[in-house]
Amino acid sequence: MPRITAPTVAEHRAAQQRALLDAARELLAEGEPEIPGFAEVAARAGLARSSMYQYFRSRQHLLEALIEDAFPRWSARVDAAMAAAGAPDRRILAYVTANLDLVAEGEHAIASAIAAVAPSEKVNRASAEMHNQLKAPLVDALDELGVPDPDETADLVNAMVHAASRQIEAGADVAAVRSRATALIEPYVTFVAHRTEYGNSTP
Repeated sequence: MPRITAPTVAEHRAAQQRALLDAARELLAEGEPEIPGFAEVAARAGLARSSMYQYFRSRQHLLEALIEDAFPRWSARVDAAMAAAGAPDRRILAYVTANLDLVAEGEHAIASAIAAVAPSEKVNRASAEMHNQLKAPLVDALDELGVPDPDETADLVNAMVHAASRQIEAGADVAAVRSRATALIEPYVTFVAHRTEYGNSTP
């Protein structure tokens, strides 16, 4: 048994698996054109190649683990940012900025890399599930704000987020893009919140 570097065996295994997944994510983000090999991933994580077989049966199994890891991480970050924001208009702005922060950190590049090397049906299903999970709290916030067509409005917000994401990935200054996106969304949600507060929910 390898030397334990955590208080318990379970924590040690979780830390090693996390290190291996992070190493594979880094390789994909750097433009790896296919599923990274076990030797390459282990070397990046600073572990022996044999460590890979304790957690993954094959490169395909590694890819499936990456998919299961990548998409929920995004949703969890956005959900946490929205939950901390408070009022619905603030949650909508938090949705926008959290998504753009994740793009700036390279998470979208990793998701795109996974999509490029994974079987399309599995990735498309996971991607659709993630977008539905992401959209749900945005729709809820818009509905609570008093927007009469929250689902359709959420699509418009997402269209702007996607456009801003493309600018970031093309090399635009992240702070400037975030500022422009907020400047577009904030007047609308503030206006709707004000009208709702004074008894007129029609924007």
